Amino acid sequence: MTRTAARPPAEAIAVHPVQAPPPAGGRGRRRLADQVRAYGFLLGGLICFALFSWYPAIRAVVIAFQKYTPGSSPEWVGTANFTRVLHDPEFTAAWRNTLTFTLLALLIGFAIPFLLALVLNELRHAKAFFRVVVYLPVMIPPVVSALLWKWFYDPGAGLANEALRFLHLPTSNWSNGADTALISLVAVATWANMGGTVLIYLAALQSIPGELYEAAELDGASLLQRIRHVTIPQTRFVILMLMLLQIIATMQVFTEPFVITGGGPENATVTVLYLIYKYAFLYNDFGGACALSVMLLVLLGAFSALYLRLTRSGEDDA
Repeated sequence: MTRTAARPPAEAIAVHPVQAPPPAGGRGRRRLADQVRAYGFLLGGLICFALFSWYPAIRAVVIAFQKYTPGSSPEWVGTANFTRVLHDPEFTAAWRNTLTFTLLALLIGFAIPFLLALVLNELRHAKAFFRVVVYLPVMIPPVVSALLWKWFYDPGAGLANEALRFLHLPTSNWSNGADTALISLVAVATWANMGGTVLIYLAALQSIPGELYEAAELDGASLLQRIRHVTIPQTRFVILMLMLLQIIATMQVFTEPFVITGGGPENATVTVLYLIYKYAFLYNDFGGACALSVMLLVLLGAFSALYLRLTRSGEDDA
């Protein structure tokens, strides 16, 4: 005798109605609302950039061709501001000091972060601690950092000369000497800004496949050969971009000369940005300040375009 499964009563069977898809018009309205919301957030950012970046830049270009003093009507003077700035004795000193500072910063401040990143990448213990130690100077406000180094460089009771006296070594004038002031400021800028660069290099190093190093070791490559043939090629893009950003940043150095040396001694640390500050807030010559700003803008823009063109053509050839 064959037994059949008992059927559930009809009232126990739940009938689920088939839900109709939402109308196409509803999906279109939702998509339109999302786009409006996204463009609203984008519009807020564009307004901030327009008010605090683009408008001041355009306004500076206009003032560069005017005789302008706050509280008075501007007077169009053409290229007179540029002519006056070019004949200023401090103009040559400012550009010479700025270019020298940039070169020294590349020789010192560009190599040290890369070497520190290589060392941190090889550590097996306390990695987080040393990363915090390296990044700590970045978290100190720039003016506070400059004031600390100003006390450190004090030729009388400064810590630098006290350490040299303890080691029975000759002392130095540091930031108070015309021959040593600029290199002293380079050391300050390197110490204060290298933390972020080290972390970027470290992230790039950790993205390199380990198989490349293993293959190099099997081929008998030494440590320097692995760095030259594996590490540097694999991080080439990061190195080139950070070099460009560092050149642009060091060409605009201001905090260290302003706080530590005041442009001295004997104009040994007057930079272009510090000279712009002097024109605007000491000489009350906003036309000359804007003219010098436009010169710096044109130079950095032309250099950036040339640098990107050369690096791009180098990558295409490779």
